[in-house]
Amino acid sequence: MIVAGFGFRRGTSVDSMLNALRIAGGDVMPDAIATAAAKVDEVGFQTLATRLNRPVIAVDAAALSAAQTLTQSPASKAAHNTGSVAEAAALSALTTLISAPTRLMGPRVTSTDAMATCALAIGDDTE
Repeated sequence: MIVAGFGFRRGTSVDSMLNALRIAGGDVMPDAIATAAAKVDEVGFQTLATRLNRPVIAVDAAALSAAQTLTQSPASKAAHNTGSVAEAAALSALTTLISAPTRLMGPRVTSTDAMATCALAIGDDTE
């Protein structure tokens, strides 16, 4: 199982999020998408869920701050108490779905317009 986690600025378009997903995983289609609970109702993110026809997982602030991220963005740390919303959301969401160990497939990537980030988390029993 693969979960795509997203971080993004308010008002970010679905195209920016799709671009970040393509950069992160090429043709990989995640089983679910996730972001911070505070951002889950953003129009661009909801449009992404509709386009991909994937379930949405809203990750609360405590779970975001508890996740071990590969990257450490000062802006993300200040706003959400995590080094990467995308990485923390992906990991936290996946651990709610499966009991196997989870890991990031790599560090978060940024869309070409720098409005969205995406990270992919995978269960260690999935390759």
